[in-house]
Amino acid sequence: MPWSSRTTGLCREAATRPCAGKVTMSGLRSYEGPALLSYGFRPFFLFGSIYAGLAVLLWLPMFYGEIAISTAFVPRDWHAHEMLFGYVAAVVTGFLLTAIPNWTGRLPIQGTRLLLLVAVWAAGRLAVTFSAFIGWFPAAAIDVAFLVLIAAAAAREMLVARKWGNLKVCVILSVLTAANVTFHVEAHIWGTADYGIRLGLAAIIMLMLIIGGRIVPSFTRNWLARENPGRLPVPFGRFDVVILVLSGMGLASWIARPAAWTTAAALFAVGLLQAVRLARWAGDRTLHDRLVLVLHLAYAFVPVGFVLTGLAAVDLIPASAGIHAWTVGAIGTMTLAVMTRASLGHSGHALFASVMTQLIYVAVLAAALTRIGAAIAPQRSNVLLPLSASLWAAAFLGFGASYAPMLLRRRRGRDEFKGETNPPEPRRTDRL
Repeated sequence: MPWSSRTTGLCREAATRPCAGKVTMSGLRSYEGPALLSYGFRPFFLFGSIYAGLAVLLWLPMFYGEIAISTAFVPRDWHAHEMLFGYVAAVVTGFLLTAIPNWTGRLPIQGTRLLLLVAVWAAGRLAVTFSAFIGWFPAAAIDVAFLVLIAAAAAREMLVARKWGNLKVCVILSVLTAANVTFHVEAHIWGTADYGIRLGLAAIIMLMLIIGGRIVPSFTRNWLARENPGRLPVPFGRFDVVILVLSGMGLASWIARPAAWTTAAALFAVGLLQAVRLARWAGDRTLHDRLVLVLHLAYAFVPVGFVLTGLAAVDLIPASAGIHAWTVGAIGTMTLAVMTRASLGHSGHALFASVMTQLIYVAVLAAALTRIGAAIAPQRSNVLLPLSASLWAAAFLGFGASYAPMLLRRRRGRDEFKGETNPPEPRRTDRL
């Protein structure tokens, strides 16, 4: 089961007994450098979250024409690019660099090699922001280099370990890289990027459907079996495979023809099927564990995004409503859910949503709802848009501020990360 909690190693539910898929700890003990560079999730979750918050605070005055930066992109495209290929790429990288050692049994990328990847990611952010000054091609080359390096590193690890089933990640990373190249070329030739945005967003959605479709029911099953016996999530099966194929076809239609009735029909159908898929995971039984519940709430924006984008395809609502249901709602909430869970588990803390963590979740969910509202009711966007941006920034900067101590220090009570031996979870939950 290459995508299950047993192999992702991102939470304490994974088995604690030794197995072939587990990375050995001797190599981890030998690492003596900064804790920040000991595992991929540490720098990329920390810097990615801070960048997500600051970039949105910078974009809003750009959108209103109050400030300008030396980028070759128009404000909308700079915002879209830095969210998709800046922030999301960082979180995906942090996830993969932490999960791949558990899939392959090989040691993680750490120390100087990890620092190099972080530096290339940061250089890409600067290059895009100042692309009008350094030129579009050098900026594109620096920016695209990051995803190329990540895809190559992931492919190398899978091939050496012969984990053929996990190579699907490399395929999606390759599509995301192609989308980034398309984005830069479009923006240079036509002054704006459309296909690049849709292709990049579709690749991230598919990655979320694959990984989320494994971890959400897996984490839910483990918590229910331990804390609330009864109805359990339906395991991954042919139904899920069919939905993934149909989702890919629907997204391909949207990329090629975003304003066609055939696209609308496909997106409506996929939205309904995704809602059925989510309902099969017993999320209604997880109200007392916020770390599990938020995964279901995040995934709920997936079918909402399909339906709203379908309505936009027949010109009933603005396209940005569905796009932001996917980006702010599904991707924003899911990435925060994964970052909080992984940071707690891998730093030796109990998998327990503190009041601050719950406030982070509330802020990003509210940001999604207000951003969708601003798209559907443009007459109220002068209020809803700044409110959504402020809530988004509060969520991600709040994560950076509250989780920085555990990301900057070594695992509590250990010299370094030592598998899935977290302290017992408290049975109580903080309530807002």
